[in-house]
Amino acid sequence: MWRKHWRELALGAGLAAMAYLILRGTDLTPFLLLGGAVAALYYLTQGRNTGNIEAMVAQTGSGGAGAVTFADIGGQDMAKRELIEALDFLRDISSASALGIRPLRGILLTGPPGTGKTMLAKAAASYTESIFVAASGSEFIEMYAGVGAQRVRGLFSRARNLARKENRHSAVIFLDELEVLGGKRGQHTSHLEYDQTLNQLLVEMDGLRRDDEVQVLLIGATNRADLLDSALLRPGRFDRQVRVDLPDREGRLKILRLHTRRRPLADGVSLEELARETMGFSGAHLESLANEAAIIAYRNGRQEIQMADLKEAVDKVLLGERLDRRPSRDELLRVAVHESGHALISETVQPNSVAAVTVTSRGKALGFVRQAPEDERYLYTKNNLLDQIAVCLGGALAEELVYTDRSTGSSNDFHQASDLAKALVTNGLSELGIVTEETVGGERLNQAIQQILRDQEERVRWMLLGRQDLIKALAEKLAEEERLPGEEFRILIAS
Repeated sequence: MWRKHWRELALGAGLAAMAYLILRGTDLTPFLLLGGAVAALYYLTQGRNTGNIEAMVAQTGSGGAGAVTFADIGGQDMAKRELIEALDFLRDISSASALGIRPLRGILLTGPPGTGKTMLAKAAASYTESIFVAASGSEFIEMYAGVGAQRVRGLFSRARNLARKENRHSAVIFLDELEVLGGKRGQHTSHLEYDQTLNQLLVEMDGLRRDDEVQVLLIGATNRADLLDSALLRPGRFDRQVRVDLPDREGRLKILRLHTRRRPLADGVSLEELARETMGFSGAHLESLANEAAIIAYRNGRQEIQMADLKEAVDKVLLGERLDRRPSRDELLRVAVHESGHALISETVQPNSVAAVTVTSRGKALGFVRQAPEDERYLYTKNNLLDQIAVCLGGALAEELVYTDRSTGSSNDFHQASDLAKALVTNGLSELGIVTEETVGGERLNQAIQQILRDQEERVRWMLLGRQDLIKALAEKLAEEERLPGEEFRILIAS
């Protein structure tokens, strides 16, 4: 009985001791100062730790974490299949045990930001009817030794307790930014808090057993799997790694359909065309695109989202809102000449690749050319990279052809061209043959890059030779209308 009330007994004994010492005339000031310091230290470590654990489990949801299901996630069919196969062991533990299958302890989701890793984890909890607890790796790291390790223990304990409270046999713990918590040990020389926290996570994962009352599955997510400690990645801890990549064209179409299914679309809206023009967009980008298009329609007083709203939203998601700054007529024409040069070279080396050309100021850009190639590439040949370098140089050389000089607007183009030339050399596609950046040496590498850029500069000059009048006509049209769709641009260069 006394164990249940030990705090009250200890407090009473302490007060009695203080009263006795005061009656004896003892000065209690040093003791009070020491007690205050101990209480402050407790608050900074243990007390704050309790609050953080409560905040971590504040995202807990029963019955599928807010009813997010795999049907709500588009463009990640392969990742969903791999995840569902692993989760079936958790749903049917008896059949899995009959075959001697050990339930997976951890699943690692890797991939770029915004590809849906958090939603996949929530859908996993829904699929297995598990408690869902989410936390971020940065929430475990403090300057006080031992706090992170205690938070890890508390997180697993709370997940089990919540599952028991809601009469569920399983819990899914989702750790985002896992590279912060699970980074390679020995990298942080200032203190060992990072290593202690990781060690505790390894201990908790090793303690997961098939016969546990509550089956716990840890799902981690990271953009930098290369930073994780090898002990965390070995079989028996994170048993599976699921790659969650940027969606392809078909995946982007599915995501767009999901995000526009409750939004009124006008006749003539082509999500297929939009999916083609959004290569490189993540699921988060596409959700923002649909939302921005609805905002644009609302701003213009329309009840339906038009195709023009969606294309305007693509530009906004890529570069930001339109800026109020307005270049002078001469500057606007120079920008138009520059962008016409990019677009003209792009159409020359890869027909039908230009989606839109604009001289509208957004972010740091005074204008830009948005490309939408017919086919998405995952491998690039030497000619593909040389063509991309030529497109980068097209703007500066169009300015040189029309104005006989260049402007500072080409600086970013030159950086991109140099990076592409470097990729040519380091991938063994240059005249140097198979080399690495470490073995070729800085001087030879720079010489090879400069030679590639000079060759492409000469190539672009020949492409633009005799097309000065066309560039001027395109620039006048572009400066007048500010934006030319790809179809209209192709009509102009064909006439």
